Amino acid sequence: MSIVVTAATGALGRLVVGELLNRLPADEVAVVVRDKEKAADLAERGVEVRVADYDDAEALAGAFRAGDRVLLISGNEVGRRVEQHTAVLEAARAAGVAQFAYTGILGGPEADFDLAADHRGTEQAILDSGIPYTFLRNGWYHENYTRNLPAVLEHGAVVANAGGGRVASAARADYAAAAAEVLTGEGHLNRVYELSGDTAWSFTEYAATLSAHTGREIAYEEVTAGEHLTILTGAGVPAPFAAVLVDVDAAIARGRLAGTSGDLARLIGRPTTPVAEAIGAALA
Repeated sequence: MSIVVTAATGALGRLVVGELLNRLPADEVAVVVRDKEKAADLAERGVEVRVADYDDAEALAGAFRAGDRVLLISGNEVGRRVEQHTAVLEAARAAGVAQFAYTGILGGPEADFDLAADHRGTEQAILDSGIPYTFLRNGWYHENYTRNLPAVLEHGAVVANAGGGRVASAARADYAAAAAEVLTGEGHLNRVYELSGDTAWSFTEYAATLSAHTGREIAYEEVTAGEHLTILTGAGVPAPFAAVLVDVDAAIARGRLAGTSGDLARLIGRPTTPVAEAIGAALA
């Protein structure tokens, strides 16, 4: 039996594996990756590397063992993820895994925006399968915003069509710690966790925090959905992804990413990372 992490060389996956290696011997951890070379450093540490692609049912059939505890980190091909995730699920079910944890999205069935559709469909497939599950409904990452700081600083503005909506984001590392907890701890089977930061912030507050950190005047520039779409595509963002971002902002305006259940802090045993701390780290 192993703790198995899929997409383990991605940004979240590497953090989860790191958390697991802080808790367990390396020979109790396995990873499922597309590219074996990208996981060479993990193999050197004693982690078992299993090669499989979400689109390769034959390879997936050999990716899991009876009794494994599995974390399925959601794919990034929006619109194809239910099919891909179901292939992973079927392979895990056939192998007889003991736990199937999935990184969904905050709100689950109540998340009514386009990006959430694949997550809703995946959760339903997991429920229908009868496999022991844990739903990790992750809210937004601080990094979704801090990675865009160069453009924000260049233009002196945070641009969004989110109105006065609030975002209860947390650090990616916080979500990774929560995943490691449910994979190594007890009492998490057939449980749903709504994971988010302890405090929800507005874009006006985010801009003010940036101003305080940089000593520059950074404003929140609220735009319409159409204006935002034009800005994003003009900056080179592919139109389909730009539309997803605009739709997410509209969901934020409706309060869909503002929930603060406290589940994340309870799982990791500490307060979640404040957005101001993430901004400071990114600027440094």
